[in-house]
Amino acid sequence: MTEYAAVGWRAAGACASIDPDLFFPISMTGKAAEQIARARRVCAGCRVRRECLDFALDTGETEGIWGGTTPDERIQVRRQRNERRRVREIEAA
Repeated sequence: MTEYAAVGWRAAGACASIDPDLFFPISMTGKAAEQIARARRVCAGCRVRRECLDFALDTGETEGIWGGTTPDERIQVRRQRNERRRVREIEAA
């Protein structure tokens, strides 16, 4: 548990004072790509980026930018985590 978990990581987020709509583009292409880039810039300087991403992964968030990642990127991260978990289980057996 990080220092931010005890006080609520969301309150410590770089996005706390920004319109949440920035982090929920209506698509992933066109003008929305610019919106995603702006959201990622906010995330890039965030002290609780890891907590945000972990939350999105743990809760299965399928929409929005969380921890600087898109929904498709989080699917890939989940797959990688699951594969590492399977490898550890096989090695432990």
